[in-house]
Order: sequence, then C-alpha cells, then structure tokens
Amino acid sequence: MVELTASAPFDAGMERTIGAVTLRAAETGPVTALMPYAGQERALSAALERAHGLEFPAAGRMTSAGQARCLWSGLDQAMLIGVEPDPALADHAAVVAQSDGWAALTLTGDAVADVLARLVPVDLRPAAFEQGASIRSELGHMMVILARTGPQQVTVMGFRSMAGTLLHELENAMTALAARPKG
Repeated sequence: MVELTASAPFDAGMERTIGAVTLRAAETGPVTALMPYAGQERALSAALERAHGLEFPAAGRMTSAGQARCLWSGLDQAMLIGVEPDPALADHAAVVAQSDGWAALTLTGDAVADVLARLVPVDLRPAAFEQGASIRSELGHMMVILARTGPQQVTVMGFRSMAGTLLHELENAMTALAARPKG
C-alpha cells in the first residue's frame, strides 16, 4: 500500500518580493466554515463571542480577536480561522472543517491594490476595501476570499487544489507591474 505524506500547499517560509510587493505563504491554522441555521445568526454570534471573543461578521467584513479571525465568505457563511471551533457553535450553525481545502498567501506593499487590480474585478484600493474588509470574488479564473489584514496588506485564500495556479497568477501580475516604467 502506498503511504502518503501530508505537505503544505506552499514551501515553508516561502517569500518573494517583486517590485513594491512581497508575497508570503500565510499560515492559517485551523479553517472552519460556519453557516448559521435559519434564525440562529444572533445566537451564533453570541456563542462566537463567548468562545472566541469575536462576532459573526457582517457581509463584506471580518472580525478578529487574538489568533482568531472570522471572515465573511458569502451569504450566511463565514470562515473561522486560527482556532479550533468551540463545540457549542454546532448548536447554532453547521460547523465544517475546511483546513485541508484552503491555501493562503499574503501580499504586502505599496502596490498591493495595483497587483490585484490585474486579477480581481473588485476595487481593492484601501479607500474602497479598508482594513477589516473581506470579500469572495474571482482571481483570474479561481474563486478566492480576500481580506484586508493591514493598511498595505491583503490575505488571499484559495482552494488548495489551485495553490500552484494562485501563486503563478499573483507572481505574473507582480512581475508585469514591476516591469512598467516609472513615471
């Protein structure tokens, strides 16, 4: 029988700087989808507050406390990242382990919005996509979750099966932007 060995979607410590943007592999820790049962949104938010110190996010937002983040990822859905979910959350929502299904990269630098403008059909400039914002959109031909995690920082989460393509698309956009004449 073949023995399989688990591996990370990106090399440990992977970091690339091209032009004014640095791309790093992001360690998410546990990733769990939360989908509140009908009429349970407030109860789920209260349970999240008690267990993890954060609320269920409003549409287009993320909440955080310590290592825990909760990113809006679609209608009545969010991703709890960085902590194992408290079992009490299952009283109010479908709680689905997703850790093995996602890969994350963080882009940092002055030109992050310019790089992403080449790939994402959403205005990601800081004035429109402020710190604490989270959306689900396309990047190239892939669906991703984007979160503004700092003034000049965006974390991009994509399906693990597309990790190589996600890295390739972002590196190509960074290279194309860096090749443009300054002026």
